[in-house]
Amino acid sequence: MGFSPDITERLARARADLRMGVPVVLDDGAVVLAAETLDAARLAHLRTLGGTPVLAVTNWRAETLKARAYDGDLARIILPPDATLAWVRAVADPADDLRAPMKGPLQTARDGAADIHRAAIALTKAARLLPAAVVLAVDNAPGFAAAHNLTLVPANAARDTDLSPLHPIISARLPLSVSESGRLHIFRPEDGAEEHYAVEIGKPDRSQPVLSRLHSACFTGDLLGSLKCDCGPQLRGALAQMGAEGAGVLLYLNQEGRGIGLANKMRAYSLQDQGFDTVEANHRLGFEDDERDFRIGAEILKRMGFSSVRLLTNNPAKVAKMEHCGIKVVERVPLKVGENRHNQGYLATKAAKSGHLL
Repeated sequence: MGFSPDITERLARARADLRMGVPVVLDDGAVVLAAETLDAARLAHLRTLGGTPVLAVTNWRAETLKARAYDGDLARIILPPDATLAWVRAVADPADDLRAPMKGPLQTARDGAADIHRAAIALTKAARLLPAAVVLAVDNAPGFAAAHNLTLVPANAARDTDLSPLHPIISARLPLSVSESGRLHIFRPEDGAEEHYAVEIGKPDRSQPVLSRLHSACFTGDLLGSLKCDCGPQLRGALAQMGAEGAGVLLYLNQEGRGIGLANKMRAYSLQDQGFDTVEANHRLGFEDDERDFRIGAEILKRMGFSSVRLLTNNPAKVAKMEHCGIKVVERVPLKVGENRHNQGYLATKAAKSGHLL
């Protein structure tokens, strides 16, 4: 291989390219541009290539747009000949849906395979962008990529849902207010995505179930003290309980906004201000209810030598996922803190639509 990037490195490069608005090429025969970072010049150049470009969106976004998702999990919206950058952005981003609800009529493709388009959406999600991509079929994908100096990636690798291997990087003593015997462990995935952390309190016995929590990063709640969620109080409550017991492991997973990233989380908050609940907001953006990957937490626990936990959570899905990943959950420990007048609706939605036991 020499200095050439491998598949994992090419995917990381592709994610970075899309975030900057640079197209990428899928080896199945398509050029892909993220709708969120597309600019007018590249859209105009795309028109000169011939063919029929489509805007690939998820079935959730298609449902909001009243567009037919013939492919089941996604819709291929055919770009009208006069489609402008503003039109593409308006279809991809629900920010102005209530002000300008009529986007169509939208014509969607129903013939042909949609695997390339699934790969395109997967790449935009992995890049923490809106799950919408402009896709145009091209001949001789390797030649096209070389001619335009674009990153070429295998479409099947872009759709791959395997967990990227995690590697421990460093751990160091970290005295905390809840316990002076704290230690912070840093884990880095091979795919260049965000690092994840484990806060170890005391010296938990690896042969016994450890008091543990899978906590997803929440910049607004954990750091700013947001009252829109219960994340900050849950973080501090979990650490306090571990400190009181003298042992525990809190896994701090960089999966902001249930895995959609901070920018998209703020988009969801804006939609909530328009009257949608947290699940409806995610769907209007084109995301699932929850895009997090709890396999990361299970892998870190195994890396640290734990095989069973007492899990601090109100979310039965976390219990099920840990069990599925080979971590035995001997007890679900409730963590009911942080309710206030600003997040009562949010908590009610989590209970009614996501099964949280509140």
